[in-house]
Amino acid sequence: MSAVTVGGPGEGLRLRALFARTARAPLPLAKALGTTVTVFLLSSLLTFGLGAMSGANPGAAVLGITATPADIARMNHQFGLDRPLPVQYVSWLGHALRGDLGRSWFTSASVSQSVFQALPVDLSVAGLALLLAVVLGGAAGIAAALSNGGRIDRLVTLVSSVLGTLPAFVVAIALIVVVSVQLGALPSGGYVPFGQNPGQWLRFALLPGFALSLDAAAGIARQLRTSLVGALRENYVTGAAMRGLSARRVLFGHVLRNAVGPALTVLGMSVPMIIGGAVVTERIFNLPGIAQLALQAAQEQDVPVIQGTLLVTVAVVLIANLAVNAGLSALTPAARRRSPADSGTGPADALADAPADALVADGRAGA
Repeated sequence: MSAVTVGGPGEGLRLRALFARTARAPLPLAKALGTTVTVFLLSSLLTFGLGAMSGANPGAAVLGITATPADIARMNHQFGLDRPLPVQYVSWLGHALRGDLGRSWFTSASVSQSVFQALPVDLSVAGLALLLAVVLGGAAGIAAALSNGGRIDRLVTLVSSVLGTLPAFVVAIALIVVVSVQLGALPSGGYVPFGQNPGQWLRFALLPGFALSLDAAAGIARQLRTSLVGALRENYVTGAAMRGLSARRVLFGHVLRNAVGPALTVLGMSVPMIIGGAVVTERIFNLPGIAQLALQAAQEQDVPVIQGTLLVTVAVVLIANLAVNAGLSALTPAARRRSPADSGTGPADALADAPADALVADGRAGA
């Protein structure tokens, strides 16, 4: 006798439904992973193509004006630049996937080592900026939705609109003038690794992280406020109140989980903007990050370093977007469904069904 029929027909149906949900759950994440791999390959091709079209001649640049054509040809052969471009691309990508990004044309230093020495600076500041954006934007969005037309709602909408128009470098300069110069509370530049001294790292990273977080926080607050106002009007919220669930339990246990999708999407879209803003912010706060490395390499036409920094930056952004998709799939029940056509319901039905099911389970647990 099979395991499905041990507990009777009802138990068998529940087991089959569980197996079907388990089989469908990884599909959205698998599609996102396939898209990520495709975008990475296209980005690597574009990155390599831009370097190849730059016209840089490392043989002439390294050997100087006294070099003969034979010397330049010999140097280019050592760099492998006399091979066909498709062969160079396949070789470069294959080595990059194994962690070897080549060597600098001018210093012969390992590009991988240079990039991974500078990358923790950007990751730590960007991580702090994302954390501040989630905390500030999430708190403001929840407060505005609960106020809904009141003073707090209007104040959050006004502040978010203003912050959304301010470039990060303007905020960074204003923070240096007010916080560092006028108040003397935090340093205006420099960096200490987190592993060396966490307290000093926070003092140096707080201002650039805060400057980079404001635009993302404003977007999260606006999206979370709008989706929460709509979710709080759903019938399942009224049903939860009638069952005696507290307002805090309904908000943080059911409504917020169902309404956080647009805010998570904004968070994922903010990652490349934060990393792009770090190019200017690193300059202002004198941070030894990957943007400074790329700028120095661009001034020297050191193509392997430029290609390495771009490829690693693309990989970081894609991994962050993949993590956001995984979080969205885990937090939003509708995102785990294969498609509206497969389930026979539309997106609105899917969103409405999920909290209702959860509330039924919550009500049973409370009982």
